[in-house]
Amino acid sequence: MRLFSFSRFLAVLMKEFIQMRRDRVTFAMMIGLPIVQLMLFGFAINADPRNLPTLVELNDDGPIVRSVLAGMETSGYFDFRGVVHGPDAGEDALRQGTANFVVVIPADFERDVVRGLRPDILVAADAADPSAVGGAAAALSGIVAGAMAQTLTGPLAAAGPSPAPFGVIVHRAYNPEGRTSTNIVPGLLAIILSMTMVMITAVAIVKERERGTMEMLIATPVRPFEVMLGKILPYVLVGYVQTAVFLVAAFVVFGVPFEGTFTAFFIGFNLFILGNLALGFLISTLARNQMQAMQLSFFTILPSILLSGFMFPFAGMPGWAQGLGMAVPATHFIALVRMVMLKGADSGDLGAKFTALGVIVLVISLAAMLRYRQTLD
Repeated sequence: MRLFSFSRFLAVLMKEFIQMRRDRVTFAMMIGLPIVQLMLFGFAINADPRNLPTLVELNDDGPIVRSVLAGMETSGYFDFRGVVHGPDAGEDALRQGTANFVVVIPADFERDVVRGLRPDILVAADAADPSAVGGAAAALSGIVAGAMAQTLTGPLAAAGPSPAPFGVIVHRAYNPEGRTSTNIVPGLLAIILSMTMVMITAVAIVKERERGTMEMLIATPVRPFEVMLGKILPYVLVGYVQTAVFLVAAFVVFGVPFEGTFTAFFIGFNLFILGNLALGFLISTLARNQMQAMQLSFFTILPSILLSGFMFPFAGMPGWAQGLGMAVPATHFIALVRMVMLKGADSGDLGAKFTALGVIVLVISLAAMLRYRQTLD
């Protein structure tokens, strides 16, 4: 017998190609995953976000104010979305996440500049995600100097830019020290729950199908909804344990505050867990073995990491990427956790987040039940 036979080698090689063609899920992962990563990292991810939503509290208006605001918008960092009236409205916009910056122009600003009194412009920044506002805040001094060089000419040259005719004070709200852990740790809960809840549920149900116990369950008069509920609820306890460990570590080890109400956190946390368990159940109806279940689970976790605002600023993504991210449960849950823990939000502030999570849970659950019903046929 020859040590190496080309015909035997070719037979094994052809067998593997045939097996690869039959295993369409694995083949799709091999081709699709690199393409998805290339598209996300190449087009969606932006570590230096631009066009950040900005509001202005305009207590004075004049050529200097207009020049400063125009210079800020021309820089590409700031996208002015409107005017707010009073500090409460600006603070509410920052807490809700509808604005990353609120620029406050004080009363009699132009008069004080001309008189050499050096008034201050206040720029309130949502520093819950320091990487989202860091670049824009650092560029402010250069932006203002450029605007003043163009505006303070002629009779106003005496108020010219050396020394600066006014100051710019940046108030970093919700994370004044700019600690990365204050931003990352709350978002990490969503990633931990996504990785464990989806994968555990999908693999556990597929394992039952491989062992033949699922066929025994199908033979009973149990309805699809009852099967789904009975399968996923035990894993809710796992999510509770993980969250308890996370909260203790966040407080004790990392010193992350918890400024909001626990009721708001509890509602959002349960909605998110149910959504991930339903997604795991849906994956189990698509996968034929445990390996496919793990592959599909990983494929769903990738958008949760890249498109949710966990690692990269959500505001810095292009519109199409933000649209995709809004369909990811982790996007809403990460924003919810950060609002509760860092911004002191309560249930009344989180109605939109609760609604978004509820709709996503409903859609995934219906899809899972329909797929499960099809597997019965």
